[in-house]
Amino acid sequence: MKKFAFNLMVLFVLASFVLAACGAAPVATEAPAAATEAPVAATEAPVATEAPSAELEGALSIVAWASYIERGETDPAYDWVTEFEANTGCMVSVKTAATSDEMVALMNEGGFDLVTASGDASNRLISGGRVQPIDISRIPSYDKVDPRLQDAAWHTVDGVHYGVPYSSGQNVLMYNSDVFGAEPPTSWSVVFEETTLPDGKSNKGRVQAYDGPIYVADAALYLKATKPELGIDDPYALTRDQFNAAIELLRQQRTLINRYWHDAFIQMDDFTNEGVAVSGSWPFQANYLKYFNAQPIEKVVPVEGATGWADTTMLHVDSVHPNCAYAWMEWSLNPKFQGDLASWFSNIPVRLDACEGNDLLGPDGCKLNGSEDFDKIIWWRTPTSTCSDGSQECVPYHEWVTNYVAVIGGR
Repeated sequence: MKKFAFNLMVLFVLASFVLAACGAAPVATEAPAAATEAPVAATEAPVATEAPSAELEGALSIVAWASYIERGETDPAYDWVTEFEANTGCMVSVKTAATSDEMVALMNEGGFDLVTASGDASNRLISGGRVQPIDISRIPSYDKVDPRLQDAAWHTVDGVHYGVPYSSGQNVLMYNSDVFGAEPPTSWSVVFEETTLPDGKSNKGRVQAYDGPIYVADAALYLKATKPELGIDDPYALTRDQFNAAIELLRQQRTLINRYWHDAFIQMDDFTNEGVAVSGSWPFQANYLKYFNAQPIEKVVPVEGATGWADTTMLHVDSVHPNCAYAWMEWSLNPKFQGDLASWFSNIPVRLDACEGNDLLGPDGCKLNGSEDFDKIIWWRTPTSTCSDGSQECVPYHEWVTNYVAVIGGR
């Protein structure tokens, strides 16, 4: 029997995250171009801070997603801070951020040592000079990281590492199995095209979509497969014509939408009580609804693939506790830490041996969280004006923001 260890008390912590997100949704206002558009690399890489000694400074400040840094206060079984503090004397403080844009803003303000940045923020931090290169020789466990993540484009520029992988997860297609019966969906078409679902009813008004501007990439990924004449190669590097086609698809999708979501708990309630049949989602919602709420819910990575987030621990260029920061980055890669985090957050560990022998995660935990679909995922990256061929004809992120706001607003 599959063992899926996930404590229900995570709901109280994640509730604070999603409620905060309600008030700070990334598409609510147009982000300034300076904060959202960035070249792939800074003109001149910042010089890594040289600590005056190897002495640990006694403190560490981290900007993180809610529920990413647990010290056993919500559930004593989930604690990867207390032992670190006891071993190092580095006392950890955490500033929770609700969106990637908030993380970028906080790192621009300064006063923090580390940030757990997603791919739609990490490149902005690099090009903006807000994070410094990482000396991988000070991270002994780095060679244990999944090789597919070690030199990933969202934290490595021109061979220089600007962070240490922390976790990853997928934007899956979640669906009501009672609605689809013996004909489960295999394509994103069920959320982009009006169609009759296997229960004999239209999908109109029964579909949801993520309300962040990075969702434009989901539309582009679908078009890459269904309209090859557009020539889409990278859903995060879109020419004007490719971008316009993605926006037009999203306008078409709007006629099907029940709700644009960013609150995981509201989405779960909509699937349970409001007749929503299918949507892009996260493994957290799908796993919770199926295994802890006994709902007829399944998830799949469709034939076109899916987007996903891969988060990186990055060191502020002006960190005042660099030695404690390096100690934390190394600590974050131990298999117990990674397995416990995966159990708690329904993510994929960045070192695969963490999937084995973890009582909280269980033998099937990584599979349930999507580890077998890793190679189908196109990981979030900040869109810039630089195209895959090096030309400067692609649409930068600030235009993704303004155009997706317009789509949601019916314009």
